[in-house]
Amino acid sequence: MFPYVTVNLAMSADGKLSTIERKQVKISGQDDFRRVDILKAENDAIMVGIGTVLADDPSLTVKSPELKEKRLSSGRDENPVRIIVDSKARTPCSAEILHKGPGRRIIAVSKSADPKKIDELGKYAEIVQAGDERVDLRIFLAKIAEMGIETLMVEGGGSLIWSLFEDDLVDEYYTCIGNVIIGGASAPTPADGTGFIRENEFTKLEIASMEKIDSGVLLKWKIIKN
Repeated sequence: MFPYVTVNLAMSADGKLSTIERKQVKISGQDDFRRVDILKAENDAIMVGIGTVLADDPSLTVKSPELKEKRLSSGRDENPVRIIVDSKARTPCSAEILHKGPGRRIIAVSKSADPKKIDELGKYAEIVQAGDERVDLRIFLAKIAEMGIETLMVEGGGSLIWSLFEDDLVDEYYTCIGNVIIGGASAPTPADGTGFIRENEFTKLEIASMEKIDSGVLLKWKIIKN
C-alpha cells in the first residue's frame, strides 16, 4: 500500500526546470503559486529530493493564512509533513525545511548514510531508513503509508521524479508550462535519470484537464497504470 502520489512542477516551454547552473528561476506566476499552495494544503505530506534542498533551500510551508487555518480547524498541523529523500544524509542542519513553520519532518536515508550525520539530523526530523546504497522509494512510501500518510505531493527535483516514475509510484502529474525558453543540454528536466530505453517501458499518461494559467498552460495528467 502506497500513498496517492501527485507530482507537481513548473517547466519552461522547452521542458527545463531551471538553468544549467540549477538555480531557482521564476517560470509561472501568481495564479499558479496560489494553485500550488492549495494543492500543498490539501495533501498529507510534501516531498523533495536532496538536490532541491541544496539548490533552493525551500521551506515547503503553506503560505495562505486561510489555508493554514483550514488545516488547523480540521485537526491537522498548519503544514503538511515535509519529507526529504536524502540517501547519504547530506541535508544541512540549517536547512529552512527543518526550521521554518511548525509541523512534522521526515528524512529518508539509506543504510550507506553516515551514522553521525543521521544523529545530527535526528534532532530536527524523524529519520526513516529504506534501501542499501540509495533510498528504496517503494519501501519508503510503504513505510510512510503505515504512518498514516495517504496523499503525497512531490515538488522535485528531476532525479526524484524520474525514480518515482521508474518505480510506477506516480498517480497524477501536474505540469505548468511557462512562456519562456531556458535551453541548455545539461539543464534539469522533469524526469532526469537513466531514462527508459524500450517503448513498452514508457509511462503512459492521459490528459485529465487543460487550462490557461498566468502566461502559460496547466496540464493535469492521470497515469495509466499497467
